[in-house]
Amino acid sequence: MRPVRAGVIDVGSNTVRLLVGAPAEGGVEAVVSEREFAGLAAEIERTGAISSDKLAEVGRIAARYAALAGEHGADRLEVIVTAPGRYAANAAELRQMLAWAAGVPVRQLSAEDEGRLAYAGAVGACSSVPDTIAVVDAGGGSTQVMVGTEREPVWLRGLDLGSLRLTERFLRSDPPTVDELAAVSSMVEDAVGALTPPLPLIALATGGTARTLRRLVGRRLTEPSLREALAILIAHPAAHVADEYAIPPERARVLAAGTIVLRAARRRLNVELEVAKGGVREGAVLGLIGDIAEAAA
Repeated sequence: MRPVRAGVIDVGSNTVRLLVGAPAEGGVEAVVSEREFAGLAAEIERTGAISSDKLAEVGRIAARYAALAGEHGADRLEVIVTAPGRYAANAAELRQMLAWAAGVPVRQLSAEDEGRLAYAGAVGACSSVPDTIAVVDAGGGSTQVMVGTEREPVWLRGLDLGSLRLTERFLRSDPPTVDELAAVSSMVEDAVGALTPPLPLIALATGGTARTLRRLVGRRLTEPSLREALAILIAHPAAHVADEYAIPPERARVLAAGTIVLRAARRRLNVELEVAKGGVREGAVLGLIGDIAEAAA
């Protein structure tokens, strides 16, 4: 018999993603992984709500992903909604559209829920875990910072800071100017500086910004490497960065703001960040696989 498979459609601030996975040593083995840019946070930042056209677009993506999950043998599938469902005035319409389009349960994640799934996915993919570990989940609409043990986070804080929301608010130029980046840094440093986390032995970074930075500067996000990334992003337009490093143009556009968030988190934790192999989706898939196993016991 093949291993059980579970799938998650993750509706985030920047993208809608599908992951169908099976249990494996080191977390989750991806059976199929897809992504499509949606940019929900940009509309929410500008108008406070999600337009009917965008709702329909996200519904079409969810329906396609639900069919794809079925084709790849997902024994269970759910939709999770992160920051867009917390901030949009018409979040209930978003969830209704997703439930209708995908035909599966829709789970709205609180900031704490999102952090715990990101922690489980990131830590679950580690070959070994020290006594204390931190996970920074920097997304398009929010950021979660967690510190804990191999089993669970014991300290968790959510911040209303995300790469897309900060870009919409502050970064008008392409490439961004020094003054624009300084405005982002001031807001981020104030928010992150108010945190008092336990100091970990190691720290992992997950989310779209972290995955993209791996292409620019590698898996280890140190102060010099983050400075190098910002130097690249301030020197070249987003289209050039996208072409040079084979990343989506919409991701290149918001990368500077996300890098500033990770830099501030790294400074506060006082340890370098390493790009995690797992995150929210892997954590959600692991949870579903656990539920299937418990029901079968």
